[in-house]
Amino acid sequence: QNYALFPHMTVGQNVGYGLEMSGVPKAERQRRVTEALELVRLPLVENRKPAQLSGGQQQRIALARALVNRPKVLLLDEPLGALDLKLRKEMQLELKSLNHEVGITFIYVTHDQDEALTMSDRIAVMSAGKILQLGDPREIYERPRNRFVADFIGETNMLRGTVDRIDGSIATLGIQGVGQIRVEAGDEAKSGKSGYDADAIIRPERMSLHHPANLCAEHVAENRLDGTVVDAIYLGTHTQYVVRFADGQSSTVHLQNTNANQRDFALGDPASILFSVDSATLLTD
Repeated sequence: QNYALFPHMTVGQNVGYGLEMSGVPKAERQRRVTEALELVRLPLVENRKPAQLSGGQQQRIALARALVNRPKVLLLDEPLGALDLKLRKEMQLELKSLNHEVGITFIYVTHDQDEALTMSDRIAVMSAGKILQLGDPREIYERPRNRFVADFIGETNMLRGTVDRIDGSIATLGIQGVGQIRVEAGDEAKSGKSGYDADAIIRPERMSLHHPANLCAEHVAENRLDGTVVDAIYLGTHTQYVVRFADGQSSTVHLQNTNANQRDFALGDPASILFSVDSATLLTD
């Protein structure tokens, strides 16, 4: 928010400040300022002081100052970090709309995984200065290539076991004291090796939770894990359950609250988790 370095100026002067050293005529400068303020949906605040603006408006003025020079690429480094959650969500949508409207490339740096998924057409997940995976949001979320990416983007469950065998693109993972599950082998399908430890990753929303006594033929799934409910948190749209298995591992399940009268699970209840083969992926890196 470098406009705050010039608090005596009005918003319009702040937006146009960077142009004064560029030899842009005053009339053209004024036209660009007006255009930039309209782009950020603030056409009537030109004569206000920065201190007279809300936090969200100040963020928009910072964007207008960057856009007024008409860059081909705009770097945004944690631009919404100082905003409260509601305003942050609103500004995410505003920025995405603005990006499409002005037609320039935004390089958006963030540590917020949800923000990365919301804002991006392509995501580069980096660690220690290296790009670990580059792809569109769906690819990064659904098919992470390693544990770091899987753990960083979205919430995920990792179940440790031993690869008993690989048949084509499907791996069978044995979990001590729990049983076997079948998962997509991913890159490991090429090796065909077995007998080594690996993780299966499954997103919480890809699992369904059932009372074991209520399971019948129509609930047949490719994978079933039985355990005990050890935590339950009501989150409005869904309830988050944690189910612990016999080997001490646990998984988080998101159960949508589709019915106000649906039967919940109490702590200590036995529970069965069901999920399909294509909901889980084998990771060794």
